[in-house]
Amino acid sequence: MGVGRRRRWVARAGAIGALAAGVTAAVVVFAGDGDDPPARATMRAASAQPASTVVATPTPTPAPATPGARRRLSIAWAGDTTLGSDRGLPAGHGWQLLGPVAGSLRAADLTAVNHEGTLATTGTSKCGAQPSPHCFAFRGPPENAGSLRRAGVDVANLANNHAFDFGAIGMGQTVRALERRRVGVTGRPGEILVKRVRGVRVALLGFSTYPWSSPMNDPAAVRDLVRLAARRAPVVVAFFHAGAEGAGHEHTPPGREHYLGEDRGDVRAFARTAIAAGADLVLGSGPHVLRGIEVHKGRLVAYSLGNLAGYNTFSSRGTMAYSGVLRVTVDRKGRYVRGRFRSLLLDGNGIPGPDAQRRAAALVSKVGREDFGAAALVVDGKGRLRPAT
Repeated sequence: MGVGRRRRWVARAGAIGALAAGVTAAVVVFAGDGDDPPARATMRAASAQPASTVVATPTPTPAPATPGARRRLSIAWAGDTTLGSDRGLPAGHGWQLLGPVAGSLRAADLTAVNHEGTLATTGTSKCGAQPSPHCFAFRGPPENAGSLRRAGVDVANLANNHAFDFGAIGMGQTVRALERRRVGVTGRPGEILVKRVRGVRVALLGFSTYPWSSPMNDPAAVRDLVRLAARRAPVVVAFFHAGAEGAGHEHTPPGREHYLGEDRGDVRAFARTAIAAGADLVLGSGPHVLRGIEVHKGRLVAYSLGNLAGYNTFSSRGTMAYSGVLRVTVDRKGRYVRGRFRSLLLDGNGIPGPDAQRRAAALVSKVGREDFGAAALVVDGKGRLRPAT
């Protein structure tokens, strides 16, 4: 992509948070077309340094408006995805996992997943040299990142508990692997990814409860970062990774959640804070099961899409086998227009396929009604999202 088709901005981090274990907290703002690698700024490694400023020079002349700028755009979101671990590597550099759902992922103008784990060759495992069977550290070959792009994934959220499984080195290699395959990255402290999609700038940022991500438990930091993103783009997408895990946690409770001794955040409060600050879509992951979908102040919130794919890593028993791809259409100001949900079912190896009985859609509809009442969106017989009333 030529320089004349790129626009970058100056971004000032302020005191949004610090990343532990040697990665600088920084606001990083990128821009690029949906089909091309975005312009990149480098996140530098430093130990406990203050937030920094990343400067990029704007092009003298903005890109001309296209017919797509006057239309709506669609954004797809799928669940937790890991492309290999010491528990097994999928064939075809991960294509075995993503090939069956590539059609759904490619159907949107912009597609994102939560990428759990690392794509690296080195780094020190959080589980130590002799890991416990109860400690999970995911690492697949960097080449597997190519299957994400081949399947139609444009953005990987790294704000999650497994992105740092092999430390700063593993995370750095993961970022390089994804960016080499033209998959955008977001979710590190203060990081904003801006992509141009059908003539509309879309800002994407990720939050979780871990120090290597933007902090979802700090409402002031959430507001500051979302407001900064809203100044950079008319459509803002906020990802989060939070909530208790596993079967029995399909409902979205009010208040803070805890799991295995960890504070997993207050996802309802986060969604409302992000929307009040300017987020247009709030898309969640983390529970490894499906949760409900609601509309809050004209903006859609999906609290969990479960697991999209994970080769012998995630359990696929009971409701943990239910999955889906959500496709949301918004106008060029980010307002929700319509949505569709494709039901998926994971097999015993964590490979997704069609859910002929639409059990995933039924679960999303049921827990959504029970948790959000009239604000819920349910899935009709054709996969369309409809108001619960």
